[in-house]
Amino acid sequence: MHNEEKVLVNVTPNETRVAWVENGVLQEVWVERSNKRGLVGNIYMGKVDRVLPGMQAAFVNIGLERAAFLHVSDICFKGVGFEEEEECEDIAKLLRPGQKIMVQVVKDPLGTKGARISMQVTIPSRLSVYMPNERALGVSQKIETAEERERLRDLMKQVPEYKDSEGGFIVRTVAEGATFHELRADVLFLHKLWSCIEEKAKTARKPCVIYEDLPLYLRIMRDIPIERIEKIRVDSTETLKKMQEFVSTYVMDLDARLGLYQGERPIFDLYNIEQEIQGALEKRVNLKSGGYLIIDQTEAMTTIDVNTGAFVGHKNLEETIYRTNLEATQAIARQLRLRNLGGIIILDFIDMEVEEHKQHVLTVLSKELGRDRVKTSISSISNLGLVEMTRKRTRESLERTLCEPCPVCNGRGTVKTAETVAYEIFREITRMARSFEASRYRVIAAESVVARIMDEESNSVAELEAFLDKSIRFQAESSYSAEQFDVVML
Repeated sequence: MHNEEKVLVNVTPNETRVAWVENGVLQEVWVERSNKRGLVGNIYMGKVDRVLPGMQAAFVNIGLERAAFLHVSDICFKGVGFEEEEECEDIAKLLRPGQKIMVQVVKDPLGTKGARISMQVTIPSRLSVYMPNERALGVSQKIETAEERERLRDLMKQVPEYKDSEGGFIVRTVAEGATFHELRADVLFLHKLWSCIEEKAKTARKPCVIYEDLPLYLRIMRDIPIERIEKIRVDSTETLKKMQEFVSTYVMDLDARLGLYQGERPIFDLYNIEQEIQGALEKRVNLKSGGYLIIDQTEAMTTIDVNTGAFVGHKNLEETIYRTNLEATQAIARQLRLRNLGGIIILDFIDMEVEEHKQHVLTVLSKELGRDRVKTSISSISNLGLVEMTRKRTRESLERTLCEPCPVCNGRGTVKTAETVAYEIFREITRMARSFEASRYRVIAAESVVARIMDEESNSVAELEAFLDKSIRFQAESSYSAEQFDVVML
């Protein structure tokens, strides 16, 4: 069966969201907010403002509000007209006020400090990073096997454009398993990009930005496996123009597949994308058969628990369990991509008796995970029926991007009951009575807690008042959270 894969792009002034849909079902989603986009990675044509020999540093005007800071260790000798062998540690000999230099932001401006910059420029693409000022070939150490690192190094050396290049390359972790043609396409893309940057640098009359790391809607064009995508639809004419310009320069193959979405309904209402995003923030995922998954994301790992729920098969229990586990494999693979969960993941399938069933569930799981663009590895089913797996962390999970820890429970996921808080209040009053002299007490707490105290706990209050020989008054405060209270001495 032929898979129909589409990319839908939703643009608003503050946020860009991209959805990858396969056969009408959302598979992955990316969100980028304009206020979270920093300057790191941007390349500027700058002008040296001041040279400070005492600090071995310089302040450089790059067209921002505050001058940027450049340390001598970040100077590129080639960029200031020195050969490497003439290395010189004295900044006053390397830079002079008024000099034009190309720099890249390595640290965003913070508070009263300007940006930190470097002349050692690097430009990333999907599989590799180009270093125009260095002649070196590196391969990411995160690629686990030495054989694979060696294979990628050899492939890169065979790329004609690499041989002719004046700069150097680092092969990124995501290049694991890449072919010669994929690496070559990457090198060609980076060469084109660098030529554009050099052109802009030549024509820049005053300090300005000459390259910004791509916004999400362009990064997607650079990073998605082009051969799989049939259509890319975007709901903004302005963004479409930018995407068309980018495609015509760098990724020719996508030109015919790019178009404007002109439907009546919002683009993310198609294929229920909005509901799917909401659902991807919930713990529970329902399966068609009546079974369900419970997904718990913690600091150390993510756990996924498979349950049969209302699903009872026609034949017998083992068959029911086996079918539920099989259905869960597909749902798990999709949820990992949709929620972008990374790190250690523990899958708790329902216990199966038949060895053949266990092996088949694992095989199907491997097949489903094989479609993930992010690297995954899985272990066999343990004695407890658990499958341990890992999925490479590439960016923040959807939950961490869209949510923050609950201020009431501080991310625990539970809050104390009204009864528990009531007893804490009684203990606090007793503690205060031992240490301080007061004629009466007033307690301010959440409405649910005060209601509990006035109703089920009224006897306890009467006993406490008699024991302390002091009156206690309660005041419900709607702005207080379930666990919040204050005891005031009067």
